[in-house]
Amino acid sequence: MLKTYLKEIREKAFKAKDKPAILGPDIDLEPYMRTIEETPIGDLEKLPDEIKENILYSGITPSENDRAGTYFQINHSVVYEKLQEIYKGKLEIMSIQEALEKYDWLENYYSRLIPPDTDKYTAWAEIKPTGGYFIRVFKGQKVEHPVQSCLYIKEGNISQNVHNIIIVEEGAEIFVTTGCLTHLKDQPGIHIGISEFYVKKGGKLYFTMIHNWSEEFHVRPRTAVLVEEGGVFINNYVTLKPVKSIQSYPTVYVRKGAIARLYSIIYGRKDSYIDLGGRLVFEEEDAKGEIVSRIIANDSSKIYSRSEIIGKAKGTKGFLDCRGILLSKSSQIVAVPILDAQHPESELSHEAAIGPINEEEIEYLTTRGFDKDEAMSTITRGFLSLEIPGLPKVAKEQINYAVAQLEKAGL
Repeated sequence: MLKTYLKEIREKAFKAKDKPAILGPDIDLEPYMRTIEETPIGDLEKLPDEIKENILYSGITPSENDRAGTYFQINHSVVYEKLQEIYKGKLEIMSIQEALEKYDWLENYYSRLIPPDTDKYTAWAEIKPTGGYFIRVFKGQKVEHPVQSCLYIKEGNISQNVHNIIIVEEGAEIFVTTGCLTHLKDQPGIHIGISEFYVKKGGKLYFTMIHNWSEEFHVRPRTAVLVEEGGVFINNYVTLKPVKSIQSYPTVYVRKGAIARLYSIIYGRKDSYIDLGGRLVFEEEDAKGEIVSRIIANDSSKIYSRSEIIGKAKGTKGFLDCRGILLSKSSQIVAVPILDAQHPESELSHEAAIGPINEEEIEYLTTRGFDKDEAMSTITRGFLSLEIPGLPKVAKEQINYAVAQLEKAGL
């Protein structure tokens, strides 16, 4: 029974509520546990102008043009849910709480990839849940337009603890874009995001997440993905604004003949502490994947880029590619690539390079009319404009738009 199962995992969570994470600064969560309720809205265009402008940077459109559906949460409340009429019967979108009340079979998915006692952050997300989305694409359905979800914080000194589940059924296909952000400038806060994604046999999930936090925010995403036989999972992650700290190390389990690709675009500014990476576990034969990161560290930011590929079966192939640019003497990038071939017919490789901008490139541009700052800005934006094979057009547009905001940020 689902109720019995939920009681059991809640008990596990209470036992781990003080368990520090293995990586990242330890955060005292107790001061952030107040609850703030928001009033639902009937139209995203009725959001305050400040919020509407801010969510555009994360690929969220208030007009909902060319969107299959929308999930919008502010602080601890779901303020808006909508599924376009033509997609009814093809997919469903609702809050995770509504899904748990509706489907007993969610016992087979909820907290199965990410146990609630993993660390204090997974524990608190279960002890004091404050929302999250549930998205399911029905068998054989290919959704032409993306679903957009937004997890917004507009009040300081709170923790937003969300649990998200996406299920792409057999032979289905969908693109999901998620914006996680705030407009607060100097107020502290914490975002904890538990995300469990299931891509069934032959299914495809294209997932883009754009973070726009602030320099006093801590962020603790916990993500795991299961890609079944012949499935495809492409994950794009972008963070360009200062943040107090981020720590995340998503794991993707890749079954027979499936493909997983993780792409990250990271720009560290001010005193941001960023510890990000990804792990691919090739569990069955002919699984393939890659982890590609483009990183820039400026000011006094410190960035860890952790990448790991584990090959457990024959015919598995994996590639790591981490490249970073240091823009200041007080910034730091640490690349930690791990290749673990547990089968003699697993092929794994990696490339890593970290250094300053090439002076010859700067000189080339300055001889053509650019001043030095303009030259560095142009080179940096080009470095972050990562070409991702097979990425849907809408995802490219969102990532390019986010990177373009570097000009507004004064790069």
